[in-house]
Amino acid sequence: MRAFQSIVLAVIFGFAAATGVATETEDRLAPQLPPRGRADLLLLHANARDPAFSQSSPEVAIAIRGGRIAAIVPVADAGAYRDSSTTVLDLGGATVVPGLVDAHAHLSNLGASLERVDLVGTRSAAEVAERVAARARATPAGGWILGRGWDQNDWGGGGAFPSRSVLDAAAPDHPVLLTRIDGHAVWANSRALALAGVDTSTPDPEGGEIVRAPDGAPLGVLIDRAADLAEASVPQPSPMDIRRRLLAAMAAAHAAGLTGVHDAGIDAPVIEAYRALAREGRLTLRVYAMVSADAAGLDSILAAGPLAEGLFTLRCVKIVADGAMGSRGALLLEDYADRPGHRGLVVTPKDRITTLTRQALAAGFQVATHAIGDAAIRMTIDAYAEAMAAQENSGRQGDPRTDPGAGLRLRIEHLQRVEFHDFSRLAGLGIIASMQPTHATSDMPWVGERLGTRRLRGAYAWRSVLNAGVVLALGSDFPVESYRPLLGLYAAITRQDSAGQPPGGWLPEEQLSPREALSGATRGAAFAAFAEHENGSLNPGFYADLTVLDLDPVFDPSAVDPRALLARDAVVATIVNGRLVYRRP
Repeated sequence: MRAFQSIVLAVIFGFAAATGVATETEDRLAPQLPPRGRADLLLLHANARDPAFSQSSPEVAIAIRGGRIAAIVPVADAGAYRDSSTTVLDLGGATVVPGLVDAHAHLSNLGASLERVDLVGTRSAAEVAERVAARARATPAGGWILGRGWDQNDWGGGGAFPSRSVLDAAAPDHPVLLTRIDGHAVWANSRALALAGVDTSTPDPEGGEIVRAPDGAPLGVLIDRAADLAEASVPQPSPMDIRRRLLAAMAAAHAAGLTGVHDAGIDAPVIEAYRALAREGRLTLRVYAMVSADAAGLDSILAAGPLAEGLFTLRCVKIVADGAMGSRGALLLEDYADRPGHRGLVVTPKDRITTLTRQALAAGFQVATHAIGDAAIRMTIDAYAEAMAAQENSGRQGDPRTDPGAGLRLRIEHLQRVEFHDFSRLAGLGIIASMQPTHATSDMPWVGERLGTRRLRGAYAWRSVLNAGVVLALGSDFPVESYRPLLGLYAAITRQDSAGQPPGGWLPEEQLSPREALSGATRGAAFAAFAEHENGSLNPGFYADLTVLDLDPVFDPSAVDPRALLARDAVVATIVNGRLVYRRP
């Protein structure tokens, strides 16, 4: 058994080094194996699949004890780990992969979205109005109507923004605030604008835009920092509201096969809700959290230092450099092709990113910066370089690619359009690329209009990221996109929509192999959270965070159509910290 474990570790570390994931010596990184003996949970007839291996381990038994993988052995040897108190689950040949992790998500927002008017997939402003009117009939006059998911790019008409008058007619007695699918714009009716004090004389805030009618009056759409003006009027959720939403979102995530998320940009109330759930044993998802740089009390949170409580870890600061491509808020080096004279929005200036990064690093926190446009990405790289130089001069710098303990592991989130020469800068500074494959398949019908043909090179370019030697972590940005991680794997592998379009994939030179895609959602996500020494692989001693599937297109796409990943019932079971948190009915 020891020889088998050594081979496993050698293969994992060799594969990791080849793909840019940092490793140290086996002695330093290999976790302590639980003592031999009874397993708490025993999985029989598992088809073990790990992105570190080129071959599978079919028909094995996986023994789990104390929340960790105790052993992976032939089924014939499983009896050594079983007694009358062991829970046994016969998988009948189902595939077990390291637990799927969403490296960029918004769990509390998903919970809130489950309670709000669902506008995802609406095909016109009139359809949105119908859904709003239906909610208004069930809501007392004066009560807020909140929704999320509209996308004017799906409505025709060149992607023009809608007017508040549509919502005024649908809900004349209610304030209405509807968040765009990307979370970077809101659509408000006149009542909501009045409560926010937004009128013709209101100036655009720095880093935001009030979309206006020809006469200068607010049209009803507020972008990026301007959205804050309206959102400040919405009643804040209570602690019980936040906890209820987190629990609902966790249940949905487990059913989709997720064992962990990197929650990108939370505030003090959400932090406290997570901690309460962790203390009560009700946190069943491994959460790596990023506190928002805009959160009240940020200085106090930094002063307290990183926090680890049960399955909850707080060790990162989330900064927002620019807006989103769909609302033309992403910051570009050149004008938008479909809006001459406009290059997007600077939500957080470079000097502020540099200052925040230095403060976070000094407090022991990682930094992750939302940067979508090529100008925002370059600005963030420049800011990081300055902060890292200051860190090195202070004697606190470690190599982020070879020193998992001291490495800074600065991250850039999204990277939707990278200028060619900046790929090598990402690699040189050891910056992690946190990208979301379904953004590409959602945006591909219209992004060419924003960028023009020439700038599509470097757009949603995860293959170019890997080729440059950058560590890649994959996520979804839910609820902007679906929380189902298999959809992300499908998009990464095929670069097609659910109908298989376009043939051969959109910008197919940027496709990932099945193993690379799975690695991004497991090993890459673990590295981005400083956890690759105990998560992201099927390795004895690692956390027993496992996703069980009834298909295996990730490793043999020639035998199984990748579209099988689109099946809603593909997840057989989800195991977190050795606990069965979901089992398919």
